[in-house]
Amino acid sequence: MNTIADQVDERTYKRIINAWAMYDWANSAFAAVIMATVLPVFYSKVAAATIHPDPERARVLASSAWGYTNTIAMLIIAFSAPILGALADHSGAKKKFLGAFASLGITATALLYFVSTGDWLAASLFYILGRVGFSGANIFYDSLLPHIARKEDIDYVSAKGYALGYLGGGLLLALSLAWIMKPEMFGFPNSEMATRVSFIAVAVWWAVFSIPLFKYVPEPPHALERGESRQHPIKAAFQRLQNTFREIRRYTELFKFLLAFWLYNDGIGTIITMATIYGAEIGIRDVDLIGAILMVQFLGIPFSLAFGWLGKRIGAKRAILLALGVYTLIAIGGYFMREGWHFWLLAVLVATVQGGAQALSRSLYGVMTPKAKSAEFFGFYNVSSKFAGIVGPAFFAFVGSMAGSSRLSIVALVIFFIGGALLLLRVDVEKGIRVAREEDAALGLA
Repeated sequence: MNTIADQVDERTYKRIINAWAMYDWANSAFAAVIMATVLPVFYSKVAAATIHPDPERARVLASSAWGYTNTIAMLIIAFSAPILGALADHSGAKKKFLGAFASLGITATALLYFVSTGDWLAASLFYILGRVGFSGANIFYDSLLPHIARKEDIDYVSAKGYALGYLGGGLLLALSLAWIMKPEMFGFPNSEMATRVSFIAVAVWWAVFSIPLFKYVPEPPHALERGESRQHPIKAAFQRLQNTFREIRRYTELFKFLLAFWLYNDGIGTIITMATIYGAEIGIRDVDLIGAILMVQFLGIPFSLAFGWLGKRIGAKRAILLALGVYTLIAIGGYFMREGWHFWLLAVLVATVQGGAQALSRSLYGVMTPKAKSAEFFGFYNVSSKFAGIVGPAFFAFVGSMAGSSRLSIVALVIFFIGGALLLLRVDVEKGIRVAREEDAALGLA
């Protein structure tokens, strides 16, 4: 059986690719506004403002609470991801599961509107639900990539998604920043209300721009269409997972890549979720915090595309190693950060590598993944990502709580980047691709 990309004409192929990439545009509003910028500042200065009577101690505790909130969210999705991936592979329900998790994320994001001063527990709850929806939907979104993209296009298509994500998230973040900095100009009574309305805007944006994917991207063939036995999908999901664990030695290179990805993505994810609240803790102004992250959204567009090109020229593995070297410098620089321009400088460095490292990691994993088990294997990929989301923020929060400051937390992230790079050097990519092709050929999907 051929893939979707092999079965359609050129015009339809481009429409499918564009529709798939538009989901990155849609959900990146959550990543930009909720995960990275506006909500962390709002959480620190409004929702958790009363977490401790001493304002300085309150800021440190807010950073720790935000770290633990991210840990809880990732813990939930980490344990459910492989089951959901296997279930979707068996039942042919990738898009249905994507829609269900996206709906959860959209609803929870809208509920953040009702959070006000002192409501840090409610903010944490709604954020956890939103993050579970965001991350869960991404399992099924990512698992569509090997089915819709031609082999020679997969690096570019993955990078295109990230580039559109930067643009879409950046546009809504720019609008939100305008509301927050000049609320009277837009009819808001104050910045707090403008911030709360920005949460509603994210939910609407995410919902509306998800429509092209559901309309134009076909559901890939599933287990029953390939003639596998009919059985209850939950039972089949556990059986497929059991088989995957049993056969994991056949995918040695893929497994080694997962270990490397788990480690270095731990550092990347922690910087994404903790950078803004860390800046707020050490006294960087809101305008610098949000403005610099806004700059990352737009500056990240050409660099994401450039990394897609670089992956073709020197290979995805080498390009990722380059990005990890830059991230090591970012973590060290974060320790010495004192002024607003320091945050801007580090944000520029993040913009050069963030989208590229993630896009090439996704595409490198995709080419070593058998198409017949794409959702199941991308479930493991996302489990690696989510366990990284557990360890990184929890480690950051623990060190900050013990030290009374998060400066040691940020510099300690070099462990994740250097360790991940050393593991990645041991991955034989060509061998991993060959094993995946042999599996697809055996199932008639090559």
